Amino acid sequence: MGDLPEQSVLSRWADGDGQQALRASIVLLAAEGLRNADIARRLGVSRQTVSTWRKRYAAEGLDGLLDRARTGRPSAVDEGEIVASILTSTPDARTSRMVARRLGCSHTVVAETRHRWNLTGSRLTVPQIPVVPALEPSDLWPVGLHLDAGCTVLVLAGRSVATVPPPSAEPAVDPYALAAVGNALVEATAAAQAGAGAGAGAGTGGGAAASVAGPAPGSGPGAGFGAGFGAGFGAGFGASSGAGSAAGSGANSDTDPVGPFLDAVRRTHPLPDLHAVVLRAEPSSPRPVRAQIAERCSHLGITVHQPPERTTSLSFTRAVLALDAARHPESSTRVLLDVASVLSRYVDSPEPARVRWIREPLPAPSAAPPTLPLPAPGHSGPATGGGANQIDLGSFNECVVIETVRLAGRITRGEIAERTRLTQQSVSRIARSLIQRGLLVEERQRHSAVGKPSSPVRLRDGAAHALGIHIDPHVLTAVLVDLSGRVVARRSEPITSDPRPGAVVTQIADLGETVLEQAGHGRWEEGFLGIGVATPGPVDTVSGTVLDPPLMSVLRDVPLRTLLERRFSCRIVIEKDCSAAAVGERWIGRDSRACDFVYLYLGTGVGTGLFLNGDLYRGLTANAGEFGQLCAVTLGRFDESGRPEILPECNPGSYAPSEQQSRTLGRQRSRLTVQQAAKAVSRGVLSVIDLLDVGLVVVGGPFFTGEVADVWLTEIEHAVNAYPTARRLRRIRVERSVNSSEAVAVGAASTIFHSTFTPRLRRTP
Repeated sequence: MGDLPEQSVLSRWADGDGQQALRASIVLLAAEGLRNADIARRLGVSRQTVSTWRKRYAAEGLDGLLDRARTGRPSAVDEGEIVASILTSTPDARTSRMVARRLGCSHTVVAETRHRWNLTGSRLTVPQIPVVPALEPSDLWPVGLHLDAGCTVLVLAGRSVATVPPPSAEPAVDPYALAAVGNALVEATAAAQAGAGAGAGAGTGGGAAASVAGPAPGSGPGAGFGAGFGAGFGAGFGASSGAGSAAGSGANSDTDPVGPFLDAVRRTHPLPDLHAVVLRAEPSSPRPVRAQIAERCSHLGITVHQPPERTTSLSFTRAVLALDAARHPESSTRVLLDVASVLSRYVDSPEPARVRWIREPLPAPSAAPPTLPLPAPGHSGPATGGGANQIDLGSFNECVVIETVRLAGRITRGEIAERTRLTQQSVSRIARSLIQRGLLVEERQRHSAVGKPSSPVRLRDGAAHALGIHIDPHVLTAVLVDLSGRVVARRSEPITSDPRPGAVVTQIADLGETVLEQAGHGRWEEGFLGIGVATPGPVDTVSGTVLDPPLMSVLRDVPLRTLLERRFSCRIVIEKDCSAAAVGERWIGRDSRACDFVYLYLGTGVGTGLFLNGDLYRGLTANAGEFGQLCAVTLGRFDESGRPEILPECNPGSYAPSEQQSRTLGRQRSRLTVQQAAKAVSRGVLSVIDLLDVGLVVVGGPFFTGEVADVWLTEIEHAVNAYPTARRLRRIRVERSVNSSEAVAVGAASTIFHSTFTPRLRRTP
């Protein structure tokens, strides 16, 4: 063949490994004049192989030495896609053969991948992510993602092995949320690589950065959470999540674009072992990015790893996020959608600089799990009704009896048996047990003309207590409530003006401790069940994280339950304020609220709490009851983009006194009167009634007081009875809340009672 024009390229290929090196060696030896038989003998291949590649090169040049597209199963399969397919499938569709059929590969390859990632069992044990160098077996959480024109880095936090999540008939991971992350990551990586040529100045002040929105930029590294919450979160949360810090600026950001990100991750997560997986690194000058990452990680105590050979940066990220969502209920869909949102904002930015996503602090590993967990969001069970006489349902039957006694106030054993359809023997045995444990009290015998005297029973008010805390944009309220709903101790104070999230959380914890001390330890310690915290939504109740509360940006993305658990060694439940108010109404209202109802909460905003089929309806994410947008749609109020408006009618704190008239001056409108707002809100209530077909609307909240209460009741009662399509079949009652102005705080405490004593059949796997 003589001298080859692609000699240098062929020599470089021949110095490598694999089939391409073999083919290049064949061509080079042939150029030296060796016969096919000599080349075959030297390289250990057949003469037919030598002849084939010589002919391919002569006809096509270098392209002839590359692999051609083949039909049938791929020769190499991405392990990350296999892992993601396993976790997004239902348990009965996770077998190696079924996964292989979906992916079009060999079931042997799937089985080998499951073994390498330790996903061989039917339940999710501790996975082994095969990065280089290898990781010790531990529970891994993705806690940070950095992406720019130069590199992509995923940071994992390793902790001691956690409990294995219970088996479920549903997929372990939401496939739609995982697909959203994958699509956004593909687009963000393409945008970063496209801007690599102009990326040198992207991080210098003018470039925009996408990050998980957090506290205001003013809440910098000094936003400490106090000694009770530890320095790690206080030092890192404001800097890691805020948009100002995420953008990066100054010389340090120019020369070391990843360093500030790694610093922020370490500040936010000071305790776990951190591992930085470098998914992509472009050549840079004067120092390679990998060397910068290794140097900074060495200084911060972070181990650097490379992804497995059989994955891509996209598939590896998808696999790790899927493993996290499958093993940690705290992750689930929210973390996946947060990452997808950050990546999408980067793609949509006119001058993108970098993506920086940093996860909030992880739940404390030592925190005791709840002894009686809340039901799954959206689950509804009977509040009263028939019991079951099987022995293995004893705890359920106890809750049935307790609920029946609570609703009645005082009731005899015979009446309990009649209402619950339990046998007299079962009721007597349960009542005797509850009396011995101090939950019930037996009163004096009630004489009757027929039969022997009966002894009614009632709940012992002091048998259980719970602390309720209501977080309002302006006021914090804490109450200690006993089992009857009586407030034992209370305290309110204006919320601090300090813009740091640590200051607000510290004030919340201090207020709770003050109320407990005010009540006196001897009065409540023995039967203390936990703390309920009510906050404006939306709320991630699974992880206890406050997401985007209106008028309270200081608590945005704050892991409130995790932080409070560092001060209180008891069960803590985070609930939406309007849902908590509905629970309090149900608990305090007893028999008068034993039916389904809609609770209209008039606070800083207007929301609804829903009791349907005998239980609080939380919805899929425990955020049911958002009323403002429904009201805007009903009234046909949309902004220029087509999104429902934020209605001034749904802000009771902004109303003018009822005697002040509203005037229209050009495009400016003066303050609404209560009468005008009530007319608008009543149309939204009408839509709720038409949708749910319930017979009771309860109105309450801090702005439902005095003379305005009659205005609200009149307008709502007229709307829900005059306009519904089924008005000939029903008469809707509209009533005042039986609760006090502290309805939400009392309701927050009642969520503890409700989840502990309301009868629900456990879902079996």
